[in-house]
Amino acid sequence: MKNYSVSEVIDSFGVNRFTWQMFFLLGMAMVFDGFDYMIVSYTMPQIAAEWGLNAVQKGSLSSWSLIGLIVGGAIAGIVSDKIGRKKTLVYSVAVYSLLTVPIFFVHSFEAFAFFRVLTGVGLGACIPVVTTYFSECVPTSRRAVFITFGMAWMIVGWMLAGVVATFLVPSLGWRFCYLLGGIPLLYSIYLYFKMPESIHWLTSKGRNQEAVKALQNVEKIATGKCSERDPKALVVPPPPKVIGPKALFSKEYRSITAGIWIMYFCGCFIVYGINAWLPSLMLEKGLKLSSAYGLVIAQNAAAVIANCSTGFVSELVGRKKNLIISFTVAGIAVAIMAFIGSSFGAILVAVLFLGFAVNYAITAIQPLMAEAYRTEFRNTGIAWCHAFGRLGGASAPIVAGIIIQMNLGYSMSFLFYIIPALCGILAAIVFVKNETRGKSLDQLAEEQMNL
Repeated sequence: MKNYSVSEVIDSFGVNRFTWQMFFLLGMAMVFDGFDYMIVSYTMPQIAAEWGLNAVQKGSLSSWSLIGLIVGGAIAGIVSDKIGRKKTLVYSVAVYSLLTVPIFFVHSFEAFAFFRVLTGVGLGACIPVVTTYFSECVPTSRRAVFITFGMAWMIVGWMLAGVVATFLVPSLGWRFCYLLGGIPLLYSIYLYFKMPESIHWLTSKGRNQEAVKALQNVEKIATGKCSERDPKALVVPPPPKVIGPKALFSKEYRSITAGIWIMYFCGCFIVYGINAWLPSLMLEKGLKLSSAYGLVIAQNAAAVIANCSTGFVSELVGRKKNLIISFTVAGIAVAIMAFIGSSFGAILVAVLFLGFAVNYAITAIQPLMAEAYRTEFRNTGIAWCHAFGRLGGASAPIVAGIIIQMNLGYSMSFLFYIIPALCGILAAIVFVKNETRGKSLDQLAEEQMNL
């Protein structure tokens, strides 16, 4: 029997029914994840007013979950590479949903912070494993598209949070938004029974017979047929010399790790800082609560379009060019927002462009993040990149609060985000050396062995 690899078989089916099943299974996990994180930004003004928080404390409301995201992501990456993608995702969704509900009952800033850190641990595990799984289950030619579409699902969750807050907060108060955060627990049970394990992960553990059965299952879903495949003919790349966190800093990977970490830190700083403070800044600009929330929902709608489009562009021009373009446009969008007038129409257009540009930039990093590392430590690599990036996301709302508290004016509340945009451009130019577009995971693994 002819030798074959996992990538060759998956690529031979093209985009199929199995691909779309995974798209929706993983996508809904991201929707719930996005809702749970973003609901803080929409309830921030009411929480701050109820507890009498200053600007720095108010900004930190969004940062507490990001601290948990850092811890959860760093741990879950290692765990996922050991126990599998499926178990890690199921456990993470269950954890963040269970720990969101108690916030309904808290009555202090300290208690809120405590539960948001714990919730963040589950949230931090979810996003990297979804990105990892998308990279391992879709055809090579559409890998970037599906990875970035996965991030678009998260933005849908952000929008859902805005819609829920718009209707619930004025009538029932901010607490009910967190009570709804328990719903994903039911979805984690559904995932347990419906989600298959990653085939690439199975082969990385030497479980070739299980991998072949999984390939046959994919073929049956995709084509309605089931070919006989010899596990002994399955070609698996030789194991790497080093695995786990140490591999990220080995001579083969330290350059790309530095580039991805810097870019993702800068991207998170811009996106999370703006998302945390945009409703409050729009209220200070004289807009009504419903208008301020509406602008944020519009921004997130633009972000969905950005996330869907960046994967297509990445497949056309390559990962590096796409990253340089994206951070350049993000800097321009920030400058426009800083000097926009008071007209609601002008603000709406600027917010739409801002939402598109900054989310395009941060999402453009995702395909490269998944392709940079071997299956044996891919989720560790992605999760640790996310964890470092979230240091930027966690610090941004606090730094923005300090800038606002210095009374430097509305324009400075946005202009300082140009600095991380410039750093993102430089990181892409200096550290991204190898193009990964159009190469299968098995081919990339072979190339990485020869670095």
